[in-house]
Amino acid sequence: MLPQEIIRRKRDGHKLSADEIAAFVAGLTAGTISEGQVGAFAMAVFLNGMSREEAVALTIAMRDSGDVLDWSDLPGPVTDKHSTGGVGDNVSLMLAPIVAACGAYVPMISGRGLGHTGGTLDKMDAIPGYTSQPDVAVFRKTVLEAGCAIIGQTADLAPADRRLYAIRDVTGTVESIPLITASILSKKLAAGLGSLVLDVKVGNGAFMEKSRDAVALANSLVEVANGAGLSASALVTGMNEPLASAAGNAVEVKNAVDFLTGRYRDRRLEDVTLALAAEMLQSAGLVSSNLDGIRRATEALAGGRAAAVFARMVAVLGGPGDFVENPEKYLPTAPVELAVKAEQDGFVTGIATRDIGLAVVTLGGGRSHPDDKIDHAVGLTRLLPVGAELRPGEALALVHARTEAEAEAAAAAVRAAYAIGGSKPPAEKTVLRRILPR
Repeated sequence: MLPQEIIRRKRDGHKLSADEIAAFVAGLTAGTISEGQVGAFAMAVFLNGMSREEAVALTIAMRDSGDVLDWSDLPGPVTDKHSTGGVGDNVSLMLAPIVAACGAYVPMISGRGLGHTGGTLDKMDAIPGYTSQPDVAVFRKTVLEAGCAIIGQTADLAPADRRLYAIRDVTGTVESIPLITASILSKKLAAGLGSLVLDVKVGNGAFMEKSRDAVALANSLVEVANGAGLSASALVTGMNEPLASAAGNAVEVKNAVDFLTGRYRDRRLEDVTLALAAEMLQSAGLVSSNLDGIRRATEALAGGRAAAVFARMVAVLGGPGDFVENPEKYLPTAPVELAVKAEQDGFVTGIATRDIGLAVVTLGGGRSHPDDKIDHAVGLTRLLPVGAELRPGEALALVHARTEAEAEAAAAAVRAAYAIGGSKPPAEKTVLRRILPR
C-alpha cells in the first residue's frame, strides 16, 4: 500500500482498515516512509481523529513493531502508571518505588519531554552513570532485583512509536487523542504489563486544558487499553499549577529524593502520588480498597522502604550507590541563581503553568527540535503554589541558569506567569475523577 494513499484517505476523513494502519506502521518502523509523510499522517489524524477500532489497530501495530516482554516468571503482579504530562510532574520517580515496596513489580518505560512538559527519562538522565536505555537483560535484572526500573524505550520495544513520538513534538500534533493513546499504550503493551493506571492531566499546564477533553482522553486510554487486552483505569488530576515546587530535570530529581526520604514533600504532589499508588495497588490485586492502598503506600514511605527501592534501582542501573544519601554530590548545578521577586504583595491567585514549562525549555531544560541536547542543570525551584501569601521581598521562585541574561529572561517569564491578588483563592481539588472500563 502506498503511504501517500493512506495519508490521503485519512486526510479526506475515511476510516482506515487495520491492514492499512499496519502497513503504514511497518513503513514507519523500516524507515521507508519519510519524515514529511509521517508528519502529514499525524496531521491528518490530528484533524480528522480516529475511531476506537482504528486507535486499537494503531496501538497494536505499534506494539508489534518490536519485542513484547514477558514477566510471567516474576513472583508478583506487574503494573505501571503513565502520566499524560505536566509541569513539575516527577510523580513516577516516587511512585514506582512506593508500589514496588508494597510487593508489585513496576517495569516503567518512560518518554522524553514533549512541548512544554518535562520527560521522566530526561530527569533520570541527570543522574551520573544511570543507564536510562539499557538492553532487555539489564532491564529485567533491575526489575527483579529492585522491584522497579524507570527506563526509556530500547531499540527493540515499540520502535515505531519512538520515531512518531519525536516527529509529533515538532509538527504541532502532540494533542491528538488517538496519537497520544497509541503512543502511550504501545509502550505499555510492549512492556508486558498485567495492569495499568493512567494519570490524565487537565488544566492550563496540561495538553488537555478543558475537563471534557481530559475525560475524553482518559476514556480513550482506558477503552483502547482494554480493547487491546490490558486492564486499565485512569485518574483525572489537576494541572492548573506546577505539581512540584521544582521544574526542570536535576531539580526535579532532587525534589523526588527529598520526597522519598521525608526531607520535604509538596502537598499536591503527595496527594497525587498516594492516590495513584493506591489505584495501582488495587488494580494489581494487592489491596482490596483505596483506603487500604493509601495506608500501604504511606507506610512504605514512612518506613524508608520506598527510598531504599529507589536507591537500589539507581545503583543497579549504574548510578551512584549513595545517591539517595547525597544527591547534591552528584546532580549537576547551574552557575547562576536568580530569585524572582514579586512586584506586589498579596496572594498567588493563579499560575500560567504552560508558561512556567516554556521558561524551562527556553533555559535549555527542554527541546525545540528532536535532536536538541538537554541541559539537566537548569530549571526552577521554590515555585510558590496557588494560595501562597506574598510578603515584602518574598520570591515567587528561584531560577537556575547558565548565564545572567538567560536567568533574567526566565525570571521575567515566571513573574508574568503569576497572578497576584488581594484575597486567597479557594483550594482546588487535585484528584478530580476516576475512570473505569465501561
